[in-house]
Amino acid sequence: MSKTAIRKTVLRARNALSPEEVAAKSTLIIEKIIAMKEYLQAGTVMVYLDFRNEVQTESLVRKALAAEKRVVVPLTDVSRHELKLSILGNYPDDLQPGAYGILEPRPNCFRPIEPGEINLVIVPGVAFDLCGNRLGYGGGYYDRFLTQTGPDTPFIAPAYELQVLPQVFPGKHDIPVHYLITEKRLIKTGRKRIPNP
Repeated sequence: MSKTAIRKTVLRARNALSPEEVAAKSTLIIEKIIAMKEYLQAGTVMVYLDFRNEVQTESLVRKALAAEKRVVVPLTDVSRHELKLSILGNYPDDLQPGAYGILEPRPNCFRPIEPGEINLVIVPGVAFDLCGNRLGYGGGYYDRFLTQTGPDTPFIAPAYELQVLPQVFPGKHDIPVHYLITEKRLIKTGRKRIPNP
C-alpha cells in the first residue's frame, strides 16, 4: 500500500469517529501524557493545535499553562515550507485560524523561540508504526523542524489505536518519535527505523 493510500484510508477512519469518541479517547491519551516523567520534567513543551478529528490537545495546553510550563505552538509558513515557533501567552485569545484552518498565533501575539529551547514535542501525524515511524500529511514541516531540536528532546505522538499500523514505509528524511500514546497503551518505540524494502 502506498503512503497516499495509507493516508487516505486512515484519515477516512479517523474522520468517521464521532465527537463523543474523539473527546473520550483524547481524554484517555492526554491523561497518560501528563503522567509521564518526560512531561513532568519538561519546562518548555511544544504542542500542536488539533484539527479535523486529531487527538484533542486543548486540555494539555491548559494543564501545561496552569502548571506554569512554557507552551510553544507552531505557525505554518507555507511560503518557506517550515514551522515557526511561538510561546503561547493566553489561550485561546492569542490564536486565530491560519494555514489549512489550523489555529496559530495572531501576528501581534507571535513570541519566537528557538527549537533548541524546547524540552518536549507533542507531534501530530496521520499514521504510525510500533517503531515510531510516522506518516504525516505530506508537507514535511515536522520532519524538518524535529531535526533542529536538542539531541535529548523526546518526541511524543498522541494517536488513536486506528492510526497504529504494521508499516508506514518511512523515507530517509522521516523522523520517528520516541513514544506513541493511544487510548489503550503507551509504546516506547526506541526510535528504530524499519528499513525500506
